Amino acid sequence: MSRAVEAARETVARLHAELVRYQLVSWTAGNVSGRVEGENLFVIKPSGISYDELTPASIVVCDLDGELVDGDLSPSSDTAAHAYVYRAMPQVGGVVHTHSTYATAWAARNEPIPCVLTAMADEFGGEIPVGPFALIGNDDIGKGIVATLEGHRSPAVLMRNHGVFTIGPDPKAAVKAAVMCEDVARTVHVARAGGELVGIDPVAIDRLHERYRTAYGQR
Repeated sequence: MSRAVEAARETVARLHAELVRYQLVSWTAGNVSGRVEGENLFVIKPSGISYDELTPASIVVCDLDGELVDGDLSPSSDTAAHAYVYRAMPQVGGVVHTHSTYATAWAARNEPIPCVLTAMADEFGGEIPVGPFALIGNDDIGKGIVATLEGHRSPAVLMRNHGVFTIGPDPKAAVKAAVMCEDVARTVHVARAGGELVGIDPVAIDRLHERYRTAYGQR
């Protein structure tokens, strides 16, 4: 395997610890994948392996059809979904899947998270949408992710009755989106329990999102 593959394995193995750190996963559920730079490959967590057992060597390598290329373990049951996203969205370099509690509760209600926080306008550019119900094991979930997020500024989608999928230009960005998705899902849930939600004007959302993309942080 090339140095690019080994680098992707190291990155993705390390980023799984962030899912545990931010309490986005339970037991062995959830996964991070990352596109291999310069190759038609991606790396992903193997199926049913606990997070504290993950090492770069245990992360498996697949082609963009989701077929195992290198590794001793079976790929995640979500591999076909990740592969479809990589095929359909060449700008995506990382995909994350979680069943984080608050965001998944919105998915269970088939309800998008409305944009009522500046943090949502910043990170998601509007509401966090809901994608269709799809069974696990083939690329139907991937098709739902792509159909929902194409033309949408949100890097996160709540797949109905299932959980959260996030995308990013690299795996770290996709993990950040998953962390932020759960954070705002929790806050908006608490806010709605206390009374009526107050939305943000779409023009203000646009301005906040543009500022966040172009001026926030270090350049």
